[in-house]
Amino acid sequence: MVRAALAEDLADGGDATAAATVASGAALEAEVVARADGIVAGLEAARLAFTTVDERVLVTPLAADGDRVAPGTPVLRVTGPARGILTAERTALNLLCHLSGVATLTAAHVAAVAGTGTVVRDTRKTLPGLRALEKAAVVAGGGVNHRRSLGDGMLVKDNHVAAAGGVGPATRLALAAAGDRLPVQIEVDDLAQLDEALDAGARAVLLDNFDLADLAEAVRRCRAHPGGPVFTEASGGVTPATLPGIAATGVDAGAVGALTHSAPALDLGLDAVGQG
Repeated sequence: MVRAALAEDLADGGDATAAATVASGAALEAEVVARADGIVAGLEAARLAFTTVDERVLVTPLAADGDRVAPGTPVLRVTGPARGILTAERTALNLLCHLSGVATLTAAHVAAVAGTGTVVRDTRKTLPGLRALEKAAVVAGGGVNHRRSLGDGMLVKDNHVAAAGGVGPATRLALAAAGDRLPVQIEVDDLAQLDEALDAGARAVLLDNFDLADLAEAVRRCRAHPGGPVFTEASGGVTPATLPGIAATGVDAGAVGALTHSAPALDLGLDAVGQG
């Protein structure tokens, strides 16, 4: 993924600006510094950007993924050929700023449910090609990963339900196909659909856009299920502001697509600290 990102920058013949303004033998020491409060993530991807451009660049981490940083905090030091450092700078920062933004937004959601027992989970609403890195950033921010792909679990959503002819048939078909190999979760839109899913054997449900009263009732029904507690997850309108009320219903998890599809970048920059 890092190579692909660098290829975009180097597609038209390399770094023309660095070649014109930086002597081939020039060396540089620089630090990547936080310019805002947040959680850092993506340090390994940033390191790879520098060393892939020029293996002679020495990269020293000054923080770890998951660390909270304040403005002025250095998170990475790079030393070596100046051309290589400057050529890799934007790719390294693009990755580091975006992934740190994912971790920072995740941490804000996690803080909203602290002490409740409810966890914050991501979704598959990731940027193409960046899923593995974004999901690692979610974990750095204290969140929990949901599915990595379409093949490591089943999530039966509304269109699957429509194609199968109802919640009950869709649930039974998914459970029969999954056997003991894959986890299965059923999305339901109301309490009637929830009952249908439970009657069909669902052991995990996604409660989509429930108001708090219905969400609390859904959690009650799932906890009281004769087969044992059924895993509950709320989705739709899950934000740091709404999470305390959602968590108060006792739901096991909150699904937040915004962690990966709408995270604002954390401001970090590369500052030269010496040359030689």
